[in-house]
Amino acid sequence: MEAATTILPDIGTEILIPVCAVIGIGFALIQWVLVAKVKVNGKSSSVGGGVDGKNGYAESLIEEEEGINDHSVVHRCAEIQNAISEGATSFLFTEYQYVGVFMVAFAILIFVFLGSVEGFSTKSQACTYDSSKMCKPALATAIFSTISFLLGAVTSVISGFLGMKIATYSNARTTLEARKGVGKAFIVAFRSGAVMGFLLAANGLLVLYIAINLFKLYYGDDWEGLFEAITGYGLGGSSMALFGRVGGGIYTKAADVGADLVGKVERNIPEDDPRNPAVIADNVGDNVGDIAGMGSDLFGSYAESSCAALVVASISSFGVNHEFTAMLYPLLISSVGILVCLLTTLFATDFFEVKAVKEIEPALKKQLVISTVLMTIGIALVSWVALPSTFTIFNFGVQKEVQSWQLFLCVGVGLWAGLIIGFVTEYYTSNAYSPVQDVADSCRTGAATNVIFGLALGYKSVIIPIFAIAISIFVSFSFAAMYGIAVAALGMLSTIATGLAIDAYGPISDNAGGIAEMAGMSHRIRERTDALDAAGNTTAAIGKGFAIGSAALVSLALFGAFVSRAGVATVDVLTPKVFIGLLVGAMLPYWFSAMTMKSVGSAALKMVEEVRRQFNTIPGLMEGTAKPDYANCVKISTDASIKEMIPPGALVMLTPLIVGTLFGVETLSGVLAGSLVSGVQIAISASNTGGAWDNAKKYIEV
Repeated sequence: MEAATTILPDIGTEILIPVCAVIGIGFALIQWVLVAKVKVNGKSSSVGGGVDGKNGYAESLIEEEEGINDHSVVHRCAEIQNAISEGATSFLFTEYQYVGVFMVAFAILIFVFLGSVEGFSTKSQACTYDSSKMCKPALATAIFSTISFLLGAVTSVISGFLGMKIATYSNARTTLEARKGVGKAFIVAFRSGAVMGFLLAANGLLVLYIAINLFKLYYGDDWEGLFEAITGYGLGGSSMALFGRVGGGIYTKAADVGADLVGKVERNIPEDDPRNPAVIADNVGDNVGDIAGMGSDLFGSYAESSCAALVVASISSFGVNHEFTAMLYPLLISSVGILVCLLTTLFATDFFEVKAVKEIEPALKKQLVISTVLMTIGIALVSWVALPSTFTIFNFGVQKEVQSWQLFLCVGVGLWAGLIIGFVTEYYTSNAYSPVQDVADSCRTGAATNVIFGLALGYKSVIIPIFAIAISIFVSFSFAAMYGIAVAALGMLSTIATGLAIDAYGPISDNAGGIAEMAGMSHRIRERTDALDAAGNTTAAIGKGFAIGSAALVSLALFGAFVSRAGVATVDVLTPKVFIGLLVGAMLPYWFSAMTMKSVGSAALKMVEEVRRQFNTIPGLMEGTAKPDYANCVKISTDASIKEMIPPGALVMLTPLIVGTLFGVETLSGVLAGSLVSGVQIAISASNTGGAWDNAKKYIEV
């Protein structure tokens, strides 16, 4: 088959991808500069910058409204912000030291496993899928895979860290802007989320693109070897995300339980009261768990879906005929995604202004809809200019003929499935709808009925997302085999910049409310930040929904790549080896969840004891005349999460190696399929139950 031409020439692709990435980074920096215009220091209480009054920079703070001088409040906000920022930074540095050791060990393991295939030979070998051609030696693949693994890991860590930095930079600024109205506070929180979203999407794309071009210098025409080595990038991203998620999650929940159980339940003081010793740890937790963890997590899914698509394409007609533009179709989708999200963000910050509390949630919901509609047009354009009209896709040993419009439908179905999952999540976790209101209502008869209703809500919320994922799998696989599923996952993640912006907005608003309470601001301001926070709980659940849905599709695409690479023709459920694998695989998410929940429990226990000890032994703490020892609580959360994140992480990373080595490829394929199937259900139900309980609490308080 001859190389078919595409409308977009190769040079166009080579310019377009890095330009879009740079635009994304530039846009993130502009948003950051706009957030920085809100000053957090005691010297001046007016806001710097002479931008038009629309976004509220040229207005001075309305001091008369509160009837107090702002200097002390601004100063207190700055102090609290510093404490949260220091806590989060020191935790992440400690975490990254431990994870760094693990990363190096795993990199060595990858090198040894891949290099030993041909006994570390440096001779060229016959290609796996086309034995008439010669490919680069196994040792080269081992070296380059290890390099791309480390690249992915470092990019993932940087993504999480930058997200945490911007979140801790902007939380107090959101609080200060809340004095001028809910719209101003919303814009600051949303812009800050956008900084993280765009930096992550653009960095992920740029690093992957540069890596492909550098590796090409060595691999030349051996695209099969080149893109197989690139898959390490996805593995690096998701293995770091695993630790970021687990470590951050244990930290945030331990602090949360400790602060609320003793403070609110036993001592009857408000949430985020400065007298509560665990209050700083609680606010730090929002940043390390929901921002740094989430950032790494979505980056991992994004890198893996790109790599899965590239590796399948390299053995299809794109790779065989060396069609560079068509080959980089997944990266072109992400590039257009950055431009689409940029336009979408302007709708929230510049075109329409949020003026009242009831406009917050619709504004965030509009972001999802606008980005999806615009992205559909973007995908159609990319499919038209970057793909030949017909081409073949590798499908378990045979080449399947595909039309370019079919690939457009594959990406589109993933994109719209993401929107459906987002909306269903919102319905089940927002206190504007009946499910959360029912949970809140069930609290009248005590905690037991609340737990029953909450769990039932989570289980029920799985139904529609699973059908959405199932339909997108069926459509994309029918059209373009495993490549279709990989690009469907990429479609779901193509609007990652917007998804992350509305996701990071949640913890920033949560922190803003905490800072308002600790700085002793008036009740009216706390009401405003609470309204932002309630919308934030929902958007955080929507973000998790996206992460879960895309992870399910990516896992399936990688599973397909694994099965075809390992030479397993069919995975037959009726063979005992495979069925045992399925059972064990389905059990793994429960084992993993048990480990993490037990870790949270034991860390929370220590935290509760420490908070009680401080209330009982520090004279004047309840009266507000003495200061609690915040640092000790931060230390408890940090130590617990660092110690407890290793076993669950090791379970996930080592299971495939051990099963594959001892029981062979067939059993392993069963284990992978089983864990994928049960993991999706647990993830969606647990995430939505948590979001619903959180908002039911807010609903009752209001």
